[in-house]
Amino acid sequence: MRLPERAPTLEELFERADLNRDLPTVVAAGVAPTVGSTYPHWDEIRRTPPPGGLTREQWWLGIKLARRPILRDFPLRGTDGTPFQYSLPDPVLELLHWIDQHAAGEIMVSEAVADPSQRQRYLVSSLMEESITSSQLEGASATRKVARDMIRSGRQPRDKSERMILNNFRAMSTLRDVSGVELTPRLVYDLHGVLTEGTLDDPTAAGRPQRPGQVRVHVEDPDGQVVHVPPPAAELRARMEVMCTFANGGIKGFMHPVVKAVLLHLWLAYDHPFEDGNGRAARALFYRETLRQGYWLFEYISISRLLLRAPAKYGRAFLYTETDALDATYFLLYQLQVIRRAIEELHAYLQAKTAEMRETLSMLRQTTLNHRQVALLTHALRHHDAEYTFKTHARSHRVVQQSARTDLLDLEERGLLQRRVVGNRYYFYPAPDLPNRLRASSSGT
Repeated sequence: MRLPERAPTLEELFERADLNRDLPTVVAAGVAPTVGSTYPHWDEIRRTPPPGGLTREQWWLGIKLARRPILRDFPLRGTDGTPFQYSLPDPVLELLHWIDQHAAGEIMVSEAVADPSQRQRYLVSSLMEESITSSQLEGASATRKVARDMIRSGRQPRDKSERMILNNFRAMSTLRDVSGVELTPRLVYDLHGVLTEGTLDDPTAAGRPQRPGQVRVHVEDPDGQVVHVPPPAAELRARMEVMCTFANGGIKGFMHPVVKAVLLHLWLAYDHPFEDGNGRAARALFYRETLRQGYWLFEYISISRLLLRAPAKYGRAFLYTETDALDATYFLLYQLQVIRRAIEELHAYLQAKTAEMRETLSMLRQTTLNHRQVALLTHALRHHDAEYTFKTHARSHRVVQQSARTDLLDLEERGLLQRRVVGNRYYFYPAPDLPNRLRASSSGT
């Protein structure tokens, strides 16, 4: 990864007298920079022709002057004690408004998520996706198919890569339960312990920050280049206390809940307190905070799946913050864009599934099945965990038990239902891939 050049600070720019000439032009150019990104970094400015005959340094001075009044401190400190800051420019406000509309409160959702049995199915699927891709971001090599099969079957992991994914799934599955309690260092350590159990060279490092005197971990890019050196281990426990106070509302004024969740993600990643698993822990804290604040749709999206598509951009969002006076707006804006794409992809997927359901139901009505069988399968398509017996089917349609028996055994023979025998009673369940089987059955008739 090419490291971005450190941005000149406002103080350094003011020290250069030649940059202060034509100050009105400088300020005007900084208010609305005409570059590709909505919040450009010096790394982009220095490669773009400046407007109005200005130098690049004058242009950057104008941009920094325009940003200064809207920057806000928050309690995270750099290794030299400099406070981190963030701002809410129009692109951030627009994204936050969109997320509020589409991820929280009483919003309109697809019938696939409105139905309890379907909702649980999509929830488990999303938890698996986030667990797999979050682990892959940190080196897990197991394929998505192998990982999903392991989680669904309940088999034990065969290697470190599979163990990372299973640990992540278990940790993500607990976030709703712990979202209602205050964040404490112990809770963070316990979460890390679940994430890293059985995957560290030193087993005692699971659920424990690095100790004073230990060689600190650092962050490298894929080429082995060091891109981040975190604070000393002696500071970690105190910094963790400050982070938890921040998470629990110990700040003055209002902070948008999603902004706080993203900054918690950044905070733990910057402090990098653990021997390994810092990225997974940081993303888990982000999810916990969004659920705590009532953004229930976040249970159904995977941000790591999108981060994995472009890991260099994810890393650059951190580096832009660290190389421009600890301005977290770069990271905030990037993460909000990722969240929006994840929600849009979820809605598109659910719309496609709804259309597929309607198509399947339409084909179902054109089959040679009788009306009772059609009614049962229509119910089964919407309730994947439904259970049917001869008695319940007979009662639902007011037919004798022999007719019910004929209906259900016929559906089993067609591969549309599966049977389980308990004692002397038969129980029938929808086939796992019922929509596909129905479409195949319809095309064959």
